[in-house]
Amino acid sequence: MLAILGVAIAAGVASLAAQTGGRAAEILVHPPLGPVPAEAEFDASGHLDPERATRAYLDTIPADKRLASNKYFEGGYWLTLWDALWTIAISLFFLYSGLSARLRDFAAARTRHVWLQISIYFVPFFLLFVLLTFPLTWYEGFYREHLYQQSHQSLGGWLHDQLLGIALGLVFASILVTILYVVARRLPRTWHIWGAAVVCFFSAVLQVIFPVYLAPLFNTYSRIQDVAVVTPLLSMARANGIPVDAIYQVDASRQSTKVSANVSGLLGTTRITLNDNLLRTCSLQEIEETTGHEMGHYVLNHIYKGLLEACVVIFLVFVVLRVWLESMQRRHGARWRTTSIYDPALLPAVIMILTVIGLLLTPVTNTMTRAMEREADIFGLNAARQPDATAQVDLKLGQYRKLDPGPVEEFIFFDHPSGHTRILDAMNWKSQNQGTPGYR
Repeated sequence: MLAILGVAIAAGVASLAAQTGGRAAEILVHPPLGPVPAEAEFDASGHLDPERATRAYLDTIPADKRLASNKYFEGGYWLTLWDALWTIAISLFFLYSGLSARLRDFAAARTRHVWLQISIYFVPFFLLFVLLTFPLTWYEGFYREHLYQQSHQSLGGWLHDQLLGIALGLVFASILVTILYVVARRLPRTWHIWGAAVVCFFSAVLQVIFPVYLAPLFNTYSRIQDVAVVTPLLSMARANGIPVDAIYQVDASRQSTKVSANVSGLLGTTRITLNDNLLRTCSLQEIEETTGHEMGHYVLNHIYKGLLEACVVIFLVFVVLRVWLESMQRRHGARWRTTSIYDPALLPAVIMILTVIGLLLTPVTNTMTRAMEREADIFGLNAARQPDATAQVDLKLGQYRKLDPGPVEEFIFFDHPSGHTRILDAMNWKSQNQGTPGYR
């Protein structure tokens, strides 16, 4: 009954697509690795101070660029709160205005089949919800991205991606919400357990189909043909027992100026994808390091571990959801004209509860992801053995991630290690690996 996933899935699909990003494959002239600060080199006695080296790297970023990056990233903290508050406000509007109950009555008048009533209720509810959240979506996803020069996508292109994401979200969300409500009605004593199981299964299915069937609807994916890139990457893959014969690129530059890469998929659909911004602006060493990180996710089974951790959280959320929803129905059901917790008209209350839970769980879910990202960082250092390339690509990520937050700030708001943490790990690795085989 995790219905917020249904309402949010359109934005989720569009967000995933925007992160994966379209030009045809081509051979590029890669820039050389940037200069290494003197403080990040070994001194005459063979000593390297990791803290001093880290600070030297961070100090290479001009103050104005650091300020812009910090403002962009810190603004996201407030947007997380405003998103939650606006979602709660819209949910209360649906409930107290009687609009949710009227949509339920409209669906009930069209058919006697409960599962069809749920679907008929959900379609207009979903579209109205998307419409009411659109101004904030436009501000976050289009205006603000252009304001901070994180995107140069046209408004038409952005709207196309949004509409495609909404269409896909409507299909998948309708199916999910209908199944969850049917399960809840048929298994009233244990619906929270079976509902959690349904959401976990649905999440796994999306992991399988997204990279193969959904992501290509938004962007162009192709095998990287550049021998200078592919040869060392496939060699590194074979050395680490990864059965791949290709590395993919995606035209993320359609939507964003950010450099990124990802590993996605399950059960034979797993693939490593580098975005074209990374391929165009980074040296071969930085590309190797980034791919080594992504290979770490594969070798360390992070996709499966992440799904398992998510399922544990989902189960606990369902337990809280059941208790809270029953309490809200007892207190406010008459005012909202909802008959039971199985009434589709109570869906806005479900969304409201899950929004609050999600906000409170932000440090927990961020920490889970951040821990796996740091493990992949260490794997990438050991696989690519390019600590200075690691530091330099982390500085490029500082275009849209705050480089040097405080420890509490990093714990609460960062789903990846900060630039400071990552560069310090790289410099610690470098200080301990001088002269070891394969170190470059």
